[in-house]
Amino acid sequence: MPVRIHPTAEVSDKAQIGEGSSIWNHVQVREGATLGQNCILSKGVYVDAGVQIGNNVKIQNYVSVYHGVTIEDGVFVGPHVCFTNDMNPRAVTPDGSLKSADDWVLSETRIKEGAALGANSTIRCGITIGKWALVGAGSVVTKDVPDHGLVLGNPARLRGFVCACGQQVNKQSETADVVTAACPACGRTLDIRRADWQQLT
Repeated sequence: MPVRIHPTAEVSDKAQIGEGSSIWNHVQVREGATLGQNCILSKGVYVDAGVQIGNNVKIQNYVSVYHGVTIEDGVFVGPHVCFTNDMNPRAVTPDGSLKSADDWVLSETRIKEGAALGANSTIRCGITIGKWALVGAGSVVTKDVPDHGLVLGNPARLRGFVCACGQQVNKQSETADVVTAACPACGRTLDIRRADWQQLT
């Protein structure tokens, strides 16, 4: 399938765009960025230099994906999600001079396969959102989220676990190391580390 790029989008000729991807109005994709196959970048998305985005990713309106953020396959990023990449941001040095592009430490962030980030959530840099995790709208995520974890609030706290279909799962059994949970909607079962399950609040 061909790549579709809206006439108002600005895509660097040094970016790599996968087959079947759609880049809509007023999107900017910078040099060295890689976008996989069958992705959708909605209105006003900004993809910074060197960002890696997998296949089948949907990024909704007005999301900025900054250098140091990696998005794996099948991720959903809701409208106005906020990524960051600097734990100690400053515009100037202590003597008041403007900081340069090399005068800071990059903190990398990874969003793993199948995860979904709700609208207006803020993802602090330096963390990992696990596979098939779900971040509630408006949440401020300040620490790692386990695979299938459901986090909500400010700061975001682990409130449950979700199936790949998106529904919250129910505990069925447990061993010393693993909790087995089942989805009431689709019937899938998943094994969750007991240490992760014990973080529930």
